[in-house]
Amino acid sequence: MAAIPNVIGIDDAPFAKSHRGDVPLVGAVYARDRLDGMLVGRARRDGRNGAARIAAMITESRFDDHVGCVLLQGITVAGFNVVDLAELHERLARPLVVVTRKAPNLASIRRALITKVPGGARKWRLIEAAGPMEPCGDLWIQRRGLDADDARSTLELHVRHGALPEPLRVAHLLAAAHVRGHSHGSA
Repeated sequence: MAAIPNVIGIDDAPFAKSHRGDVPLVGAVYARDRLDGMLVGRARRDGRNGAARIAAMITESRFDDHVGCVLLQGITVAGFNVVDLAELHERLARPLVVVTRKAPNLASIRRALITKVPGGARKWRLIEAAGPMEPCGDLWIQRRGLDADDARSTLELHVRHGALPEPLRVAHLLAAAHVRGHSHGSA
């Protein structure tokens, strides 16, 4: 395997601290540098359905056969809805790469999960099971179904502006626009 040209970048939409219920997820489907489509799904705020909802978003779409790799903007969606990477990889049977701009502060994440989030101990175990974050150029990653070199070459293939791969950058901008009517901040 080498760089994977057909990917989907997935990010969640912003939401108010007081929001309860589902949060929109947006997927930007790319073939190399061409945006081929968009997907919109939902996941429960601080819930347990991130992997199932992301898998359904892809497998129930016309892009299911197109997507060769899934890029996630962090291991959580919709607040502390921790994506079970093993479950998502099993459901989709294709590589996954979790991408962050910096190494997470695991001690503060663990503390927040254990003390403030229902089911926090289970969610912390999912984070531990995902394995350590690895440096990858200017980013940090976790991966399933591909080696470090293939993950790096896949991300590099999709970078256009800054360090973040274009599918994640576009998903981030569109997720904000989906909720606010316009994109907000930088990606």
